Amino acid sequence: MTMALLKDKVILISGGTQGLGAGVARRAAEEGATGIAVTGRNADSGEQLAAQITATGVETRFIKTDLTDVEQARNSVLETVSAFGQLDCTVNAAGLTTRGTMLDTTPELFDAHMAVNLKSPFFIMAETIKHLRSRGVPGSILNVISIAELGGQPYLAPYVAAKAGLAGVTRNAAHAHRWDKIRINGLDIGWTATDGEAQTQRKFHGAGDDWLEKANASVPMGKLGQVDEIAEFIVFLLSDRSGVVTGSVIDWDQNVLGGSD
Repeated sequence: MTMALLKDKVILISGGTQGLGAGVARRAAEEGATGIAVTGRNADSGEQLAAQITATGVETRFIKTDLTDVEQARNSVLETVSAFGQLDCTVNAAGLTTRGTMLDTTPELFDAHMAVNLKSPFFIMAETIKHLRSRGVPGSILNVISIAELGGQPYLAPYVAAKAGLAGVTRNAAHAHRWDKIRINGLDIGWTATDGEAQTQRKFHGAGDDWLEKANASVPMGKLGQVDEIAEFIVFLLSDRSGVVTGSVIDWDQNVLGGSD
């Protein structure tokens, strides 16, 4: 039998109360994590998820966090360490996807994207690294980015700006802290089936109840990205089984960038 991938590890997941973040939390519990902290703004969904995972035997805490406030973001790391005595792996899974083009994005919308998609992840990474270095132990960080950081649709201008920044920071931090044995990687996910995506499609694109069926039919593999599949890969990247890999920003998509018919 193989050892659980996150045996004896404590993991923090920002934006972990729903969608991909919640999927990662559940998978981490299945793979032997001894403690899990999930952050988000919705206390009801956060507490419910924490209770569900705790009931499986893995202590899970919800830390109410508004990522537009960088001090709350930084404090989520400190609260995780206070609750569990250590932190070994961090996932930045939160993301703001409010639409805006180059021409209609307001400074306020731009700042909101930067706060949630870049600034708070930056400082969550920094606090995680400080903690790992203070203990003198290896660790790992995974940033959920987006395939859109390589260009994206016109209506994602501020989102692309922030996510492209996060991709750069991922590589920079990985290089800076490789001798600390802290591995830092990113995942450029493509179109994924989540509750949040369903809301986005209805709010911004006038989609109906059959949006997912139509979306699945429009992509090469016949299905959008699946939360459980991506979560499994994230946990692998966090674990020692992914070896020495660091500074990689990996495409998770079914369209090949640069390909042409």
